[in-house]
Parts: sequence; structure tokens; C-alpha cells
Amino acid sequence: MSQSDPNQPPSNIPLASLVNPDHPLVKLASALDWNYFEAEFTQPSGEAAGRPALPARLLVGLHYIKAMYDESDESVVEKWSENPYWQYFCGEQVFQHDFPCHPTSLVKWRKRVGVEGVEKLLKQVLQTAMTQKAFTKSDLKQVTADTTVQEKAVAFPTDARLYDKARCALVRAAKAQAVKLRQSYSRVGKLALLKQSRYAATGKRKQARQQTKKLRTFLGRVIRDIERKLTPIPQTLQALIERTKQIHRQQRQDTNKCYSVHAPEVECIAKGKAHKRYEFGCKVTLVSTSHSNWIVGIEAHHGNPYDGATLKPALAQVERLTAIKPQQVLVDQGFRGKEHHPEAIEVLVCGGRKHPRSLKRLLRRRSAIEPVIGHGKADHALGRNYLQGQVGDRLNALLVGCGFNLRKLCHFLVSNSQRGASSTA
Repeated sequence: MSQSDPNQPPSNIPLASLVNPDHPLVKLASALDWNYFEAEFTQPSGEAAGRPALPARLLVGLHYIKAMYDESDESVVEKWSENPYWQYFCGEQVFQHDFPCHPTSLVKWRKRVGVEGVEKLLKQVLQTAMTQKAFTKSDLKQVTADTTVQEKAVAFPTDARLYDKARCALVRAAKAQAVKLRQSYSRVGKLALLKQSRYAATGKRKQARQQTKKLRTFLGRVIRDIERKLTPIPQTLQALIERTKQIHRQQRQDTNKCYSVHAPEVECIAKGKAHKRYEFGCKVTLVSTSHSNWIVGIEAHHGNPYDGATLKPALAQVERLTAIKPQQVLVDQGFRGKEHHPEAIEVLVCGGRKHPRSLKRLLRRRSAIEPVIGHGKADHALGRNYLQGQVGDRLNALLVGCGFNLRKLCHFLVSNSQRGASSTA
């Protein structure tokens, strides 16, 4: 008889024998309706040859885990092969030693399902919470709304840094098109950026402005050199050329400025914070239940709209996700303006005029949404978004809502089982 190799990992290990049935992920896996995802996201089998599609439960489970623990596409795939609870949550029967998929499969799946598909993930989490009686329909009668900034994964956009990054992007694009530039300014540009940062840090503003002007000159020379040697400009380079031209000509007082070469959708938003005057990303509106603090609506908005203008779309999303229309919404002073308020919903604005004592007690509850926003930024990806484009901003916001609610649901399921065990004992 042949002896088994001791260095070979054991195969066909049942996950049911490895996991603890009282673990939060095990309870959450049994509470979610996975058949809903199979019906919504399973691709119909066509005649086109190719690799078979990945299971819908695996892809949805990986995105839920990614949102709960603030993981990247790469890290969630790597850690999945080490964690039996994550594998059990994604529907595996035996322990797997290989990666479930390539990280780019998650990117392609998000592009395929779009914002509507990821919104279904949040909708299913809320329905599961209501089925498990974590919160009731009466909790949705009174909600709280507030806005925050979802910052993009970009460096702070100083003029000198923008000029240098735009020049580097053009040099790379020229090399890809086999265009021989008269000069790339790689060495002198790097030195000028270093000098500018040193001068600015030591308070030598005049010398710092001189180095910034030099970096702007380098960028303009590269733009003109490419336009002379590429006529007509290819379609793949047209957007980059226009973006770098905007960076080259924009001034301090201009509006609709470009703050990033690779993320032109980034906006400069001032929320009046003492420690952070400007934030670069997009505005996000959150709606939470007033008493139980469940996120029942979260959506990213572009164009830096007025806070009150985002109230109607936010409440429409709440009704779309929960099939229940709120009756009262608590907001802060940023939502003033009755022309932006829904007609059939009572909007209570904090502060301003004198209120009765009973109404003051009710309005004080509005501040409960602030720690919800704080947990979204600290524990999930609301503080720094790595997904690309405006669609990536909306997808990331929805995934933040999924992750926050899933953690609350896990805590509820565990505490509920502990209460049931103690009452039985």
C-alpha cells in the first residue's frame, strides 16, 4: 500500500466539521436568501464557448465579506483560501486550498450587474434584517438623513503635483504610441517638484512659485510636442490631452477644476470642518432609522449639489429598498428649503426656531447618525474609495451600506441566540 505524502495538504475536509455553528458568519449564511441571488445574477447558458460562469453565491458572498471587513479585491480572495468561515459563507462544502477566482473577476462582475445589481445586495440585507425582526416596519416611519464626503484615493492636488503627474501621464502615452518626444523632462521635472516641496515647507514662497511655474512650462512643452507629432490625435489619447490642457490652463479662482489625472470626476467639497477644510471626492447622502440606526438608504451624488436637493432621491431610494415610505425625516440645517422637501413626508429641521420640549427631545435624536457615518468611514470604505469613475463612487457607497448592516445583523443574530440559550437554561 502506498503511504500518503505528509507534506500534501488533506483534501475533502467537510467545512461543517471545522466551523462553529454559533459563529456569526455561520448564522448569517443560514439567514440570507441565497436563492434570490441565484435567480437574479445567474447568467443564462448561451451557445458561446468559453469559461463557465462563477456561482452567484460565491461572487455575492465575496462582495459581502469585502464590505464587512473593508478588504480589497486582492486581499479578500487571498484570505478566502485561509478562512473556513468565509468559505462556508460563500457556499463551499469542503475546504478549498486554492483561490476562488482571480481578483479581476470581481471587477468584471460589478461592471456587469451595475449599480442596480449592487443595490439588490443592500435590499436583500434589509429584507433579511426585517425577516429576523432586527428592526420592524414601524422603525421606518421615522428616519434621519445627513450628507458626508466620500473621499477618493487621490493625493492632495497641489498645482505643482498636478503639473508633474499630467506630464508623466503624457510621456507614458507618447511612448505607447511610439512617439519620440523632443524632451521628456523626467529628470529636471522630478528635481523641480522636489525643490518646490522643500521651498514650500520652509516658507520660501517666491522660490516655490518659481518651481511651480517651471513645472507648468514643462507640461505645456510636452503637450505642444505631442500635438505636432500626432496629427490627428488618436481617440485613445483625446481625453487625456483635453484633461492635461485643462490642468495647464486652469487658475485658482476657476470653477469645475480638474483635481486628478486618473480620476477627473473628483470634486472639491468644503463641509466647514476645522481639521479638514477641503475634501476631494463626492457627496454621499445617508438615511438611517432614527431609533435602531440601520442604513436604509445610501447614494453618491456628483456635481456637489446642495444638501437639501439630495433629500428627495434619498427618500425615494428608501422606499425602493424597503417598500415602505417614511413619515418623518430628521435633518440638520443643511437641508433647509421647503422647495426641496417631499410633500407627503414631514421634514423636521434641527435648530433655528424655538421648539417645544417634546420636539426638542425628538430632534436631539438626529445626532445619532453621526456615529453611523463615523463607523462607515473607519470600519468600511467610506473614508477612502478605490473604485474607478462615477459608477465606482456609487457602487462603493452601496457596499458601505451592505457592510455596515451586515455587521449589525451578525451582532443581532449572535445576541438573539445567546438570549434564547439563556432562557432555555
